[in-house]
Amino acid sequence: MAAYNLHQQYQQNSVMTASPEELTLMLYNGVIKFITLAKVMIEQKDIEKSNNAILRAQAIINELNITLDMKYEISNNLRQLYEFMLEKLLDANIKKNIKPLDEILPLLRDLRDTWKEAMRTAKIAQKRVAR
Repeated sequence: MAAYNLHQQYQQNSVMTASPEELTLMLYNGVIKFITLAKVMIEQKDIEKSNNAILRAQAIINELNITLDMKYEISNNLRQLYEFMLEKLLDANIKKNIKPLDEILPLLRDLRDTWKEAMRTAKIAQKRVAR
């Protein structure tokens, strides 16, 4: 139990000290984790756990969606993509079918990887400016 509490405290500290960019990366990693878990739970016919995992994924996508800065054109595209993903999550949850999850997982992995690369590129650019 003590190890669990330490892990929880570490996770909370990680979130509290993360930059906005790091928080976005954590959200992408989280939604991928919950969709992967939902797939396993659907395959195991565990309705309650699959529902919970999908609800957590939906909450994360909603958070990504509502925090978009709509003054940028890319935000409009992301909003449409997030809404598509929410529809697929709802469909997967209602039908207890992994196919909609398989459709959006690669999209989320691409978004996460692109975001991670953008963070790396920005960090390199900041170091160059600082010199």
